[in-house]
Amino acid sequence: MLIKRDKWLQYRILRKGSSLVGRLPETQLLKKDTLTKMLLQYQSVVLKPRNGSYGRNIIFIKRNGVKAYRIHNENNVVTMTDTDKVLQWLHKTNKGRGYIVQKRLHLAQIGHKPFDIRIIVQRKKGSSATWNVTGSYAKVAAQGYLVTNVTSRTIPVLEAFKLARIGDRSLLVKAERIALQAAKRLGECYPKLRQVGFDIGIDRKHRLWIIEGNYKPDLRPFRLLKDSSMHRKILWYKEH
Repeated sequence: MLIKRDKWLQYRILRKGSSLVGRLPETQLLKKDTLTKMLLQYQSVVLKPRNGSYGRNIIFIKRNGVKAYRIHNENNVVTMTDTDKVLQWLHKTNKGRGYIVQKRLHLAQIGHKPFDIRIIVQRKKGSSATWNVTGSYAKVAAQGYLVTNVTSRTIPVLEAFKLARIGDRSLLVKAERIALQAAKRLGECYPKLRQVGFDIGIDRKHRLWIIEGNYKPDLRPFRLLKDSSMHRKILWYKEH
């Protein structure tokens, strides 16, 4: 099966792995009725292009009162009065690109900036090879941004936990376990898949969520970390 960069398809594959259901924020294909329903159910949602990357064109919508929606796109904020207008605006700015709508996670923060963790999971050649965690780091959002892809800094995960006062190594072990389960599930559909970079979010109640898996994760941040052993390990797996 061809590996497709499609957030909707990936969500549906992961949902079939019963152990992962409670780790996935509710997601729907974007249509007028799904947007209206999700905004009634959750005060805040996030819209993402199905095939987007690097956090581009991600839009946060918050319901303000009965008939007002606050829309946060990159570091711009506008207010609109109904979901029709929101959809028209979206169509105009993004040329009708396929979108998903997802319950917004309120991520743990470091100095009022949300952060999540990127976990790299790899396996050697051969579809029966075991998945292993080969690297991780925390991504802290830049000032005024809600997406961690626009990063102000990259730091080791345990340092991020300490700064956010949210947990210790056991939380990282739990996040790694979730990433391994998710990689195994995706690997069942894509026998040639050998690496995934998972974005794992931690909400303010310290619950772990799978935001998404990237099939071609950016490895440059590993070069910025003082400890280069993860970078070396990732490159070794890519060769084997």
